[in-house]
Amino acid sequence: MPLTTDAEIKTLLEDVRTIALIGASDRPDRPSYRVMQTLQEHGYRVIPINPQITGEHLHGEFVFRDLGQIGDPIDLVDIFRNSAAAGDAVDEAIAAGAKAVWLQLGVINEDAAARAEAAGLKVVMDRCPAIEIPRLGVARIA
Repeated sequence: MPLTTDAEIKTLLEDVRTIALIGASDRPDRPSYRVMQTLQEHGYRVIPINPQITGEHLHGEFVFRDLGQIGDPIDLVDIFRNSAAAGDAVDEAIAAGAKAVWLQLGVINEDAAARAEAAGLKVVMDRCPAIEIPRLGVARIA
């Protein structure tokens, strides 16, 4: 079962240090651009993933093509993809050894969530960490 209680989600957000953001955008009008910035402001290291802007820098971080390129441990993979494409992103997170996956608002993929949970990952669906952090009063120390 995906994490749904406030306590579960708050604990996850307090334990996470490194977030890979699949679908990061370099366009300020896109939600993923603003969410990445907000997560950084709350003390997280956010690694942007976007094959279309690989090699560029976004909010001070190098943009990678995919999770396999990162080479550093990933606590959470935040997925800005549609529900159908989220399955591939979840499989990539599993292969990369991530500890958790977070499917953004409106992104629901029960099959992908089940695969992630079977692989030992925590799952959050249809929520946004940039909304949950202030709502839950998550205390992060950078």
